[in-house]
Amino acid sequence: MKKVMVCGCGAQGSTICRKLDQEPNIEEVICADYNFEAAKDVCGMMKKGTPKQVNAANVDEIKKAAEGCELIVNVMPLDFGRNVLRAAMDLGCCYQDLSACEDLPECQDVDEYHRWVAGIKYMYNGYGKEFAKNNTTAIIGTGSAPGVMCVMARKAVNELDTCDTICMMVYEGVEAKRFIPFWWSPDVALADMEEDAYAFYQGKQVRTTPFSNPIYRAWPETDGKPVKLVEHAHDEPVYVGFNREKYFKGCKNAYFKYGGVGIDWSYPLKQADLLSYEPEEVDGVMVSPHDLVRKHVPPAPKDPDEIKEIIDEGLISDGGAFVIEAYGKKDGKDVMVDLHLSAPGLVESYELSKMTAEMYLTGQGAFLYTKLFVNDMITQKGLISSDMLDDKQVEQYIEWAKELKITYTMDIKEGVTWNEAPLETVGDSE
Repeated sequence: MKKVMVCGCGAQGSTICRKLDQEPNIEEVICADYNFEAAKDVCGMMKKGTPKQVNAANVDEIKKAAEGCELIVNVMPLDFGRNVLRAAMDLGCCYQDLSACEDLPECQDVDEYHRWVAGIKYMYNGYGKEFAKNNTTAIIGTGSAPGVMCVMARKAVNELDTCDTICMMVYEGVEAKRFIPFWWSPDVALADMEEDAYAFYQGKQVRTTPFSNPIYRAWPETDGKPVKLVEHAHDEPVYVGFNREKYFKGCKNAYFKYGGVGIDWSYPLKQADLLSYEPEEVDGVMVSPHDLVRKHVPPAPKDPDEIKEIIDEGLISDGGAFVIEAYGKKDGKDVMVDLHLSAPGLVESYELSKMTAEMYLTGQGAFLYTKLFVNDMITQKGLISSDMLDDKQVEQYIEWAKELKITYTMDIKEGVTWNEAPLETVGDSE
């Protein structure tokens, strides 16, 4: 029987806690959060949950709460990622993170523009050595995107002999009558909207302007209507760039494109420079535009009663698209693998698990990585990102995902090559 700590009991962390509660080989789930009431609320919906108040700014406090755990699942804001990771290394237990750490002290000599990519590289090679020395494993980027997206990208690329381009796309189509621009952390969402995006282009890690380089797609998920998807800061192209030879058939180009409600709401704010962190004087008072906007954005709903209220008030739309296009060669021919993920929308997610659609896909997707851990199916030692599962692990993940109504369709189209306009970049990221 295993003991696991989930650090962070927000929308996604609470989902993972509740799913772990159903695993037969789990003895105890430590639900840790600075907000003790949030931890207790989650445990109130569980049988094996133990709430603990933890200040993630204190590594020793994390370690004390996680004593005896074989795995720590980190669902904390990015600012605390390195502390939770450090606690896992010191305790000699495994580690899972829905995102990746930033501002690592080991990379402080790298300028800020290149620091995050340098940090990913250091996590692979530096922290990876510490986990390998402990005979343990860490996996980063294990939510929906990155996470589910990485598994499905691997599935698509495995259909090719060689890969030229991967385009990973998310279109957010869930819109309530109530003002909810983001169904996940507004802090993360607004930070990503402000930051220059990441792409892997012509064999090199590069940066692109957010909201730029648009492409248009008409999918069944959008009722055949063309939708716009743009550059957006995400991990996936960086992972592909580092792992292109071993896991992505020599891929030369990798993009993440994003569209929908959150993008449409954020773009005018970006144009007006209202996502800037830089303080400016307004009537004699120094104000950060970003902080002001953030103050007026509601948190992502996670309480079942609140979610039901939102549904009962009525929805404008309850859909979306999650698509991977992988271009390359198969049997000497140009082909495009067109993979579409299908997952429950808001109404169905609530009916199934009293969750939002975002909680369902991200939380359940993350839980499937946790399930690989707790069922002793993670054999790699060191630190890997979510795209670095072996083929057997990829197939098991997909098989378990089907049981949660997370499925896919795949169409292989001959004679199709990537024909979008050349990428406009604003600098390299290496």
